[in-house]
Amino acid sequence: MGKLAFLLCFILSVYPADVNENRRHIHVVRRGSKKSHRGNTVAKIWIEENGEKKIEVAWSELSTDEETMILDAIEKHWVLLNKQIDDVFAGKKIKILKLKK
Repeated sequence: MGKLAFLLCFILSVYPADVNENRRHIHVVRRGSKKSHRGNTVAKIWIEENGEKKIEVAWSELSTDEETMILDAIEKHWVLLNKQIDDVFAGKKIKILKLKK
């Protein structure tokens, strides 16, 4: 799992197999979960379509407030998160971001 960023009690991440997906997306994992190291994903959020910025929820187990907070953070840091994803897929070592809501 390529951890991109921490946001309060969540980890925003990508998986190596995601490089072959048609649309770029981020997995949201709840921190502190016993399964967090295995990918206890609580949401999947699309962040682009055909190379263009398009942020939308694919599926989610989050509350409306949590979802809104995460979508706002992705919107605010979209360029930086995309760079992080590029670096993860290129096999580069990245520094995990600490985002503020």
